[in-house]
Parts: sequence; C-alpha cells; structure tokens
Amino acid sequence: MSTFDNATADRPIGLTAPSGIDRAAHHRLDEAWLSAAWSHPTTRVFVVSGGQVLIDDTADGGTEIVMTPAFEAPVTETHRYFLGTDEDGVSYFALQKDSLPGRMDQPARPAGLREAGLLLGPRDAGLMVHAVALENWQRLHRFCSRCGERTVIAAAGHIRRCPACGAEHYPRTDPAVIMLVTDDQDRALLGRQVHWPEGRFSTLAGFVEPGESIEQSVAREVFEEAGITVGEVEYIASQPWPFPSSLMLGFMARATSFEINVDGEEIEEARWFSREDLKAAFESGEILPPFGISIAARLIELWYGKPLPKPGSVG
Repeated sequence: MSTFDNATADRPIGLTAPSGIDRAAHHRLDEAWLSAAWSHPTTRVFVVSGGQVLIDDTADGGTEIVMTPAFEAPVTETHRYFLGTDEDGVSYFALQKDSLPGRMDQPARPAGLREAGLLLGPRDAGLMVHAVALENWQRLHRFCSRCGERTVIAAAGHIRRCPACGAEHYPRTDPAVIMLVTDDQDRALLGRQVHWPEGRFSTLAGFVEPGESIEQSVAREVFEEAGITVGEVEYIASQPWPFPSSLMLGFMARATSFEINVDGEEIEEARWFSREDLKAAFESGEILPPFGISIAARLIELWYGKPLPKPGSVG
C-alpha cells in the first residue's frame, strides 16, 4: 500500500466529524424527562421531510439548519425524535412532517444531505444525518414484519413496537463495502456505473450479503463487477449513508489479478489509472471524479496523495 501523507489522511470524511452531540440514549424511554426537555426554553427543533431540512446562510458566511424553540415548532403527536444534547445542555429534536414549513419571509431553502452535508458545520451535519436516517426508517417500516399489524413509535423515535404481537423493531442499517483497489504497479481501479454520465468514475462498492464477512464482501464485489481478484484488504474508515439506510465501510484492497472484465449490469466501464493518468484526465476534463460528501473521494485522495482537483483544473 502507498504511504499516505498526513495532510490528506487527517482530513475528515463527510458526515463523520465529531458533532459535539451526546445522543443520550438513556433518556429515550424516560417520558417525564423527554417532556421536560421538550418544554425547556433552550430546546431547539427542526423539521425533516423527504430527506430534506431547511438551511440558511449565517452572517459569518456559514450555513445552519433552521431551528426554532419547541413552542414555535409545528404540531405533531407521534413523529417527534429526540436526537441528543450538547455540552451546554441544549436538547435537539427533529419533527417528521409531510412537507417542510414555509419560510416566505426569510431566505431559507430546502436541502438534502448531499448538498447540506458540504455546507453545515459538524453539529448540524450530525443532527441532520441522524434525523434523515430515522425518517427514512420510519417511513419504510410502519408495519410489523412478524404479524403485519401497524406498529407504534417508541423510545423517542428509535423503536417501533407492535401492539398485537409485542415485537420490537429497531432502525435498519445496511452495511455496504466501498473500496479502492490497487495493482502491483500501484495503479487504482476506477469504474463507471451504467447510469452515470460519461466520464464519471469512482470506486467500486456493493452490499454485504447474509452470512458474509466484510472482507469476503470486498473480494466478491470486486470480482463480480470488474473480474479482478483481490488479496490484502485494509479497513480505512466508515461513513453513515442514509440513502436510505446504509453504512459505508471503506477499504483499500490489493489486486492479485489485473485483467478487467466488467459485469455490464452495474459497471459499464472500468480502468486502471496511475496518478499521472488520473491527473491528466482531471486536467483534460475526460474524467469526472467523485465529489461531495461521499467517502469514495476520500479513498481516492488517500491513494492520490492530495485533494482531488476540480474537473478541468491542474491537479
């Protein structure tokens, strides 16, 4: 494996920086505490709807989620999710609604995680990824998988209970592996999914299957998608990815075969890139690298040795 320079390796991955929020799970079943926290004047509340929240620019050039005191928040009887407290004792709640509240008098705008995750500070990004993950799960798991009865929300949004059979259901997280594969010449394997625009290349990825270790999943996905076998697998970092419910597990993997044979179903094209090849492709605009909050860009940067250049720029 390459030796990564500290400046690149130490840069945080999107949605993973410490948020300063204590999730305080021990309070989720304490209805008296939750009621008192909701009524406290310092408590802050925001609405999540369809994976979006309202964000607004601040006077100092930053961006924040639009939050209100609890007494100004929209009414909801059940879809109120306790997200935690900060070091000052401020409690944070998210409300799941069918639509975001109107903000005609202010420049606030709706945004999903792919946009907002790049703009928000660690606190708000952490709150948003928590709220969006809960909302996705709540919307998709309203009925008991054991008996089919409609379930009810409990534990401040973190459990659904079945009133008929007594089953408890917890938020779903689907583990997925995402990996940068390198060969014996330290070239990187990048692929283009069939539904991506021409020139958009990124790392390979896929879901962990039942009864499979994550290392086995890395090897299987790389072989299925690109026909490459891998040996050494090194874990790098993870990233919450609630689209709708994944946890991305990032790896570096060393190839033991080198002839590419794409599956044609998920991956339409895959290529080996040296750093010089990738730099030239960036500069010419031939290759559009992954940007945004995805861990894919960070895995490529770790190998590349510095932040990825913008398309058409000199890297």
